Amino acid sequence: MKVVFDAGVVFSGAGWRGEAHRCLLAMAHRRIIAYASEETLAELSDLLADRGDRAKHPAATIVSWYQDNVRRVDPAPLGKQRSRDVKDDPCLACALGAGAKIIVTRDGDLLGLGKPFGIQIITPRELLVRLSRPL
Repeated sequence: MKVVFDAGVVFSGAGWRGEAHRCLLAMAHRRIIAYASEETLAELSDLLADRGDRAKHPAATIVSWYQDNVRRVDPAPLGKQRSRDVKDDPCLACALGAGAKIIVTRDGDLLGLGKPFGIQIITPRELLVRLSRPL
């Protein structure tokens, strides 16, 4: 299953042991294949620099692992702005470039897009539910 995590999900998964962390564990166990673009990775680095001191344990170590193991892809052009928040479009462009069918986020603007370009936008909890279903 090809997915794109938004920066907030990766940061949350790196800093706390909740649903987002279990999504990263699914990546580590190769149950999903995660993709990122240089722009989405830059957003993650900025988030870690701004808020890394709030994490409960060394989030930088897990973020570094993620950056080393995520598959990098060139984003696809979107044409016009697709999300209400222009900072969300790189996540969508990354998913298009990767051929991913799922974006995992808690961002209300992204979740509100529905299913642009056939890409499902779901929460970490929904991803975990899908992974728990038998094939």
